Amino acid sequence: MAKAPTVYDVAEYAGVSIATVSRVLRSPDTVKAATRERVLDAVRFLGYVPSANARGLAARRTNVIGLFFPGHDDHHSGAIPFAEGDHIEVGTDDTEDDENLYYDEVLRGAEAEAARHGFALMVASGDGDVVSDLAGRVDGLAVLAGTVSDELLAHVGRRIPVVILGGRDDEFDHVSANNGPGMRELARHVATKAATIAYVAGAEGPDDAERWAGFSEVATAALHRGDFTRRSGQRIASEMRELPDAIVCANDQMALGVLDVLERLGIRVPEDVLVTGFDGIAAGRHSRPTLTTVHQPMAELGRAAVQVITARLDDPERQKQSLTLAVRVVLRESCP
Repeated sequence: MAKAPTVYDVAEYAGVSIATVSRVLRSPDTVKAATRERVLDAVRFLGYVPSANARGLAARRTNVIGLFFPGHDDHHSGAIPFAEGDHIEVGTDDTEDDENLYYDEVLRGAEAEAARHGFALMVASGDGDVVSDLAGRVDGLAVLAGTVSDELLAHVGRRIPVVILGGRDDEFDHVSANNGPGMRELARHVATKAATIAYVAGAEGPDDAERWAGFSEVATAALHRGDFTRRSGQRIASEMRELPDAIVCANDQMALGVLDVLERLGIRVPEDVLVTGFDGIAAGRHSRPTLTTVHQPMAELGRAAVQVITARLDDPERQKQSLTLAVRVVLRESCP
């Protein structure tokens, strides 16, 4: 295979300096037309392709944006007791139980927006220790609220722009959905139909706290603690000793887990119990029954995070941005 042409080859062929080649490729309008055409002719003739790595080194940028999500280590599987003497198999033959479809939607939006701005997207998951390594490889970083320590965020934020997804943060730019009001509106709907309610919270964090606060403004419930995974919804539903009139879940994946167990036990939804979620993932449109939820614009969260990072890269001194995206209650079969 022939050696790939370099910027030096282009400069020699066109009879100009390397700096002139660079200006033609970066800011063609700043170079005289005749010189510009000579350089571009050389680029075409030689088949020269500018190196993204070289451009990044020259600009002290990687042209990569990082996206960090926490990892889930879910050990719930096998036989889980529903009531004394009874067992139900949960999650043993469903390989997709723990795929986080919320993260997938956010990632899609972030990836599309990064590409639109000429950036690649690097995604990492795990615990906070991963963040330091990721931060050294990217120009800006988006992290889920409550997943990284304040000390580590402050350290990383001195080097690169950081945007927080979810919650509220005065130290960094942040983008979130209108969690509290969204859950409050859903709770009002459920409260008109149910006398007893069980609330399935997720892993403790800003988004979960906002949703519980919104619910608590208009309704009371027995509180159960999950971790936002489908299996934790299955576990909680299987452990309930008395069936409430409604089960309100802090996200759709736990609600889908609840539906899994109720279906296997022959409990009808919505006739015997109402079930709701929060997020609006696609799986909720195809569940049996279809899932009532609060839809948040997950892909737009990812897009907005990238937009905030690129704006911060262009203007490091700009004021902190705080974006809150609208949500909407979507009524379906599980709680019409």
